[in-house]
Amino acid sequence: MTITYRSYLRLPELLDLQSPLSGVHDELLFVTIHQASELWMKLCLHELGEARRRIAADDLPPALKMMARVSRIQTQLIQSWEVLATMTPADYAAMRGSLGQSSGFQSDQYRCLEFILGNRNAAMIDLFDEPAVRERLAAELAVPSLYDEALRLLARRGLPVPAERLARDFTVTAPPSPAVEACWATVYAQPHAYWDLYELAEKLVDLEYHVQLWRFGHLKTVERVIGFKSGTGGTAGVPYLARVVSHRFFPELLDVRTSL
Repeated sequence: MTITYRSYLRLPELLDLQSPLSGVHDELLFVTIHQASELWMKLCLHELGEARRRIAADDLPPALKMMARVSRIQTQLIQSWEVLATMTPADYAAMRGSLGQSSGFQSDQYRCLEFILGNRNAAMIDLFDEPAVRERLAAELAVPSLYDEALRLLARRGLPVPAERLARDFTVTAPPSPAVEACWATVYAQPHAYWDLYELAEKLVDLEYHVQLWRFGHLKTVERVIGFKSGTGGTAGVPYLARVVSHRFFPELLDVRTSL
């Protein structure tokens, strides 16, 4: 069979997946933005999972490339809020009833992305009923995060990362550690001696920077479109998103900037 552009990308099936329920003009915009975001998140998870594996194998160059790619993907996700923000409060109100209780809070891919970056909370798995989704999220919680693997690499390179930070309960978010911050301070103080670790640190910071911009873009778009109403999934809306933005994935890498 001849492979065409349409058949390779399965365009008939893909373009049939946008199925607005309300008949309101702007619902197609809403569906398209969120489906496209899920595709970008799928690629983020693909890249970050392999980057983590490469870091664990002391194979940093491809891991750094993959992390840089995810930061660029985040730029696309950030820009998607600009498009969605063209929806006015009246536009959204006209179609909101068709959403039922569905909410981005229920995105298992977003939850997996938070988990792989190190924001871990086993209770979040209870949001999902599908066994396959629960199994996937539980499997992610059972292994070190991307940042955990970065710290294990520092330890293998002779930096004094505390043993309790390397072997711990991965289902919870690790608290900031002054000892870990001191390890990163050594890397930043001697970049030529630790050049690849220095690059790794900067790629992690760049990744956090872009994810936080994405989170902030979400907050401001929701604020613009629905104000301070509750979210469709039962969250507090903007106040909830503000708490999300306040979370840091790699706190020692941000704290070390104050002490350098």
